[in-house]
Amino acid sequence: MTEELYLPAGEYQRTFDAEVVAADEAGPSVVLDRTLFYKEGGGQPPDHGTLSWDDGEARVVDVRKDHGEIRHELDGDVPEAGTTVRGDLDWERRHAHMRYHTAQHVVSKVVLDEYGASTAGNQVYPDHARIDFEPADFDEADLRAIEEHANDLIVRDLPVRKENRSRSALEDETPEGRTNLDLIPESVDPLRAVSIGDIDVCPCGGTHVDSLAELGELEVTDRTSKGANVDRIEFVLHDPATAD
Repeated sequence: MTEELYLPAGEYQRTFDAEVVAADEAGPSVVLDRTLFYKEGGGQPPDHGTLSWDDGEARVVDVRKDHGEIRHELDGDVPEAGTTVRGDLDWERRHAHMRYHTAQHVVSKVVLDEYGASTAGNQVYPDHARIDFEPADFDEADLRAIEEHANDLIVRDLPVRKENRSRSALEDETPEGRTNLDLIPESVDPLRAVSIGDIDVCPCGGTHVDSLAELGELEVTDRTSKGANVDRIEFVLHDPATAD
């Protein structure tokens, strides 16, 4: 089984060394004994980057879990099993996903607290994110209120803590409607928990920033109905260096 080096709190590491344990030239892809590359899941796309070794290099263009293995799909040479490789993350892409995934947690918590609506689905990208809420029927005033409440939390620069917690502790602390803990197999214990200050905690395997100051200003850009009692909110983050 591949060791996921970014868990529970190694998101800021950008390079690593690993050994190829399986190679598929037809894929082309490799399985490593350890990795920093995030595999697609939980509404978050995979990391990209490069693998290099003594006599070759390839771009990592996709990372997925396949029959229990974390498979790195490559564009370029394929190293043989037993080869030691160096992995380098596309840091700009990784950090963008970290910012938007943490912002998704902020917005989801705000909407749960203010409107009693749970997150029914979400997807983050390098330049925007969307969240589906249920039950929900937002108007323009609601969108501006959600935006304001989220930015009020962001300017407080709350710390974001990532750690492994016992399942029973998380079940006690996670508010009803915040996450679907029942969808996580009972055998998964402990769980990786993401906490934002003292306002939010929920299980999550995605990558996150260490503090809300990294998010910058949040702007809600759109709302669409996705069916009875389901509304989708889309938002963007402005660079902290240029936010007013």
